[in-house]
Amino acid sequence: MAFRILLVDDEAKVSELMKVMLEPLGCNVVTSADSREAADQVTKQKFDGVFVDVQMPHLDGFGLTKLIRASRANARVPIVMLTALDDVETMRAGFRAGITLFLGKPFTGEKLRGLFNVLRGAMLTGRRRYARLPLGTTVNCTAGSQALKLNSLNISLGGMLLSNSGRLDVGQEVDLELMIPQVPRLLNPRGRVVRKEPPDRIAVQFINLAPEDREAIQSYIGGNVGQ
Repeated sequence: MAFRILLVDDEAKVSELMKVMLEPLGCNVVTSADSREAADQVTKQKFDGVFVDVQMPHLDGFGLTKLIRASRANARVPIVMLTALDDVETMRAGFRAGITLFLGKPFTGEKLRGLFNVLRGAMLTGRRRYARLPLGTTVNCTAGSQALKLNSLNISLGGMLLSNSGRLDVGQEVDLELMIPQVPRLLNPRGRVVRKEPPDRIAVQFINLAPEDREAIQSYIGGNVGQ
């Protein structure tokens, strides 16, 4: 499956050149010349990677990066900043905003390919984190003094979607206890409610998932359970 890349640059020639270079590397490139439009896109769509120009009208690359890092869908996505300002202060400001790597202008196809190869591992890791698999099981949930029996709908390395949970609120931390098929032990992840969906569903994001729980969930998603 192609990597979904958002490319934000108000220079049409730069965007077209990068798109031509990235597509043969297995990318589906979505371009935007308006950083305000891009800011709206990252709140509604999931991307595997983002390229942002540093100098743009309305919202510069630093401001856009901060919005991406604050978004629910793309907070952990690798972000590359395109810049002709090859100086220490620009890089410091970029890293403070949340930039992953820099790509200096002008750039060559060889340089872009090398950078993309560095990003590939991070993008694959991000995909595995958000890969969700249906999981129907009872989940014992403890939230403060509340003890609830919930039903799971799906699971990923990032969290779970649960139903029958009308008494829990966004921001509330919960301790979960559940079984995964063919895993001969209980999983005990801790999570935080990050979203409520009508009529009675909640999305729970895992907090500091234990290595043994992470391994069990990854094996379930990858189909390696019991092998």
